[in-house]
Amino acid sequence: MGAADIAAKAVVPAIAASRNGRLVSIASRDRERASAMASQHGVPRVAETYEALLDDPEVDAIYIPLVNSVHREWTLKSLAAGKHVLCEKPLGMNAVEAEEMGQAADASGLHLMEAFMYRFHPRTRAFVEASREPLFVQSNFGFPLRDRTNVRMKPELGGGALLDIGCYTVSVARWLLGEPHEVRALARIDAEAGVDMTVTALLSFDGGATAAVWSSFESPEEQRLTVVSSDEARRLDRPFSSWRDPDDPYQLMVESFGDSVLHDRPVAIPLGESIANMRVLDRIREAARF
Repeated sequence: MGAADIAAKAVVPAIAASRNGRLVSIASRDRERASAMASQHGVPRVAETYEALLDDPEVDAIYIPLVNSVHREWTLKSLAAGKHVLCEKPLGMNAVEAEEMGQAADASGLHLMEAFMYRFHPRTRAFVEASREPLFVQSNFGFPLRDRTNVRMKPELGGGALLDIGCYTVSVARWLLGEPHEVRALARIDAEAGVDMTVTALLSFDGGATAAVWSSFESPEEQRLTVVSSDEARRLDRPFSSWRDPDDPYQLMVESFGDSVLHDRPVAIPLGESIANMRVLDRIREAARF
């Protein structure tokens, strides 16, 4: 549903390469773009509208890479149409939306999963699983965003560094340390666009562990995860977007979700996890006052 860049570059090829998924239709507000994507990836149909896609009896599940502000709307409509949903991160605009989406999935008996592909990469999983009793976690994700027309620069569409990439830095900190009991944060807001360009947060956890999470649209390309324990400091470069090296986390994510649908198994990233992540993002925005 939608012809976003992430779909064209990563998820559509991942579905096509998967052992258990098949692309049968694409819908987009830009029909020419959808037609080009369908032609490139051998998708047999282009639906006239999103509603027509949901009415297609051959479609079992919907992948939603739309702008953040409509994740809730089209997830709820997809579930109501009897379709399982793989929804791009962040699941919603805030925890309230994520909770409503989770309740709708539970009520429908259908599967809903947030597309946090990085959690499927064997290299990242091995790094996290090998981390023993962390004292401190530092998680950075930044890149330069110079295009003022980009949807990430529009607050009404769910733009801003925190929702777009800060969700990763918070997710991995929570994966390592659990749920924070205290959140402090600062943000630099672009006065013209009204979106957060750089956000820094300090999270405190039971037992005294802390995490510093940083996300930015005004830095050079920067991705790094550092975990400090009492006896070592470990670092992982590019923890959130390293792929096809040789593992493709998008394909692994798609196949995991496909197995959940085909065999009625719980999804690998439970909705409770996604909702908890949104709650921390909400607390960061509240602490930074934006």
